[in-house]
Amino acid sequence: MSFPVRFILLGLLGSLLGALTASAGEVQKGFVDKVFRDQEGDHRYVVYVPSDYTPDKKWPIVLFLHGSGARGSDNRKQINEGLGPAIREDPSRCPAIVVFPQAETLSVMPINAWFPTSPDGQRALVFLDLAEKEYSTDPDRVYLTGLSMGGIGSWAQALNDPDRWAAVVPICGGGNQRDAQKIAHLPIWVFHGSLDTTIPVAFSRTMVRSLKNAGGNPRYTEYPTVGHNSWTRAYREPELWSWLFSQSKSLESSTSSK
Repeated sequence: MSFPVRFILLGLLGSLLGALTASAGEVQKGFVDKVFRDQEGDHRYVVYVPSDYTPDKKWPIVLFLHGSGARGSDNRKQINEGLGPAIREDPSRCPAIVVFPQAETLSVMPINAWFPTSPDGQRALVFLDLAEKEYSTDPDRVYLTGLSMGGIGSWAQALNDPDRWAAVVPICGGGNQRDAQKIAHLPIWVFHGSLDTTIPVAFSRTMVRSLKNAGGNPRYTEYPTVGHNSWTRAYREPELWSWLFSQSKSLESSTSSK
């Protein structure tokens, strides 16, 4: 099945989800299991819905891309590393809808798993679209973050479609510095550990430098005593969340027009 056809089915499924939600009268809260069905079969993912969610207002929405260790089809590993535990520890950190896809295709090299050309990278965007249809979300406040394999995927997805995101938070990843000018206008906060031997810190440093050379103003936090697991500290940075949710595509447009 071609990807455009999937999007047609996505629209039909989104309408059905909306109708079912309206008829049910009550929205399930917390980490909610979801299923997307296509020609290849069932694909499970999770959507986090804050306990005080109400459709009366527009909520920010976050797409989280996990690392290589959470690949599979159990629909649990991706909510047990990085952002999921940070939310459980303190739900007030993330007053947003959060989409947690899980990379299923183990035959794809981890560095490519979340690329927009890969099956899992494409499905992640489908799941995001479905969540935007099912819940009351703000189209100007759509955010992207990921760690390790997901940090690489965050750079790749941002470069592929810069206009979709209000802000991007890549953690211990790396991207194509030659295309940095495509996303230089975006609010980006990069995190990495200096002692990372899995994905060298030079990857993030190079991207940050390339963004600055292209006229961007990225934020960069490097933890001097941390190895690969920089996401544990990153997602617990108090300032990260106030910074993230203050970013808006409408604000970017008004700034760029001045």
